[in-house]
Amino acid sequence: MLKEKEKAVLLSQEKLAEGIFSIWIKTKAAEEAVPGQFMSVYTEDRSRLLPRPLSICEIDGRRGAVRIVYRVTGENAGTKQFSLLGAGDFISVMGPMGNGFPMEKAKGRKTFLIGGGIGVPPILELAKQIDCESRQIIVGYRDKHTFLRESFSENGKLYIATEDGSVGTRGNVMDAIRENELEADIIYACGPMPMLRAVKAYAKERGIECWISLEERMACGIGACLGCVCKSKETDSHSNVKNKRICKDGPVFLSTEVEI
Repeated sequence: MLKEKEKAVLLSQEKLAEGIFSIWIKTKAAEEAVPGQFMSVYTEDRSRLLPRPLSICEIDGRRGAVRIVYRVTGENAGTKQFSLLGAGDFISVMGPMGNGFPMEKAKGRKTFLIGGGIGVPPILELAKQIDCESRQIIVGYRDKHTFLRESFSENGKLYIATEDGSVGTRGNVMDAIRENELEADIIYACGPMPMLRAVKAYAKERGIECWISLEERMACGIGACLGCVCKSKETDSHSNVKNKRICKDGPVFLSTEVEI
């Protein structure tokens, strides 16, 4: 069903780290959103017609609100405009968009929940909702600014990797897995492409089912423009070529289903 744009009210805004902000917005999307989906968020600048796709970090059904943790990408970026808003302001959104993580597949299984960079936030709601044998959360940051760390600690066994070694394992999420000798039966991951390639290769080598959420620049956000396609093994019924639309068919895919 086609989503409709709505004028949502901003409940709060908080700066978590340099360039990283957290907003809670009251939206109808909270009624149906699931971990792994995203919101299309619009600026009020008429020169910026296209929305910004921002992952959902938390869902509060009781308040009818969703939390979005995002990175400001530049002084002239649309995300910079979002960071200037405060409680009571209105913001145009559409969602929830895309598909979510298939959480039912983790039942009774040892699970890795992996996030890197701005792919860390969507792992939080997944950690809160997923029902599995063991919930191992492995997240990677650049430095000591490990935003959402306390929330992750409350929802599973947390392992941290930082590029500069200031917290946890020095290196990336794969280094943390190796250093702590972790094992899993299924993997859910979201983060930059180099990280996802490494996670996919690790899963393939060990025969582990792996679900990845792809980050990509999007235009329409509804699958019409084909601006965010990735290569796939199967022919897409929409374009009749071996492509998948990340916004519509994803952003979550079985790792063996797409080429990255």
